[in-house]
Amino acid sequence: MTLVQMHSRSPGTPTVPRTVADAMDSAGPQVWDAMTVEVALSVMAAARTAHLVVCDEDGQCTGLVTRARLTAVRDGSGYTDRVRLRDVSDDGGPFASPLTTVAEAEHAMRHRRLGALPVVDEHGNVLGVVALSR
Repeated sequence: MTLVQMHSRSPGTPTVPRTVADAMDSAGPQVWDAMTVEVALSVMAAARTAHLVVCDEDGQCTGLVTRARLTAVRDGSGYTDRVRLRDVSDDGGPFASPLTTVAEAEHAMRHRRLGALPVVDEHGNVLGVVALSR
């Protein structure tokens, strides 16, 4: 998905910043933070996705993990088959609000070198994911 899209408009038309709610994709697979890395990689392969939204036992989004991150953990020297997603994901975000502008989300993702960012509501429920195009 491309975050920056050019639209022609007539001169004098006021611009309204697009929000991530306009640009987000569905959240895709959501998994519990107690899932093991190996099972998460299997879920990713089956779903043909490069990321998973991670939720806690209450169903609140705690972050997002990527195939690259999980593969690096699995290939690391300290890896065992008991490592869980809660052990490798970044607790507490980053997240985007549905009111975040596309430009703000793109800046945050490029600054933090993220390929995707979960969009959550005020209660921590995942609404979707906004991603940079490759």
